[in-house]
Amino acid sequence: MPYTKVNYADVDQVSNAMHFLREPLETEQVGVTVVRCDAEWKSQPHDHTDNGHEEVYVLIEGAATVVVDGEEVEMQTGDALSIPPESTRQIRNGDDESAFVLVSSPSLSEGGDDATDGDWLLTGFPG
Repeated sequence: MPYTKVNYADVDQVSNAMHFLREPLETEQVGVTVVRCDAEWKSQPHDHTDNGHEEVYVLIEGAATVVVDGEEVEMQTGDALSIPPESTRQIRNGDDESAFVLVSSPSLSEGGDDATDGDWLLTGFPG
């Protein structure tokens, strides 16, 4: 079978909101997470400096705020936000539920000791 199909509801939830799909989908170069946020839910502030993963947050339901390096970015249904690895990010949900799809991938190295001649860096992939 040339594909893998998973329903996120069948994947164990982490931190009362997140369904990490990379392992169930058996992907190697992209991570996908569905985040179903209850009212007033907040993620932990974090960055991906150590593993070089850039992320795109797509709000598919509701409204929420994503704080990027201390700046509040208001999100409405349909908005997408690209976040570089070194930026600190946190989802802050408001009074109503919301839902995100998060997509992450390793950044291409730009020289130095970690250069891989254009190959993806796959170590430390978080989901």
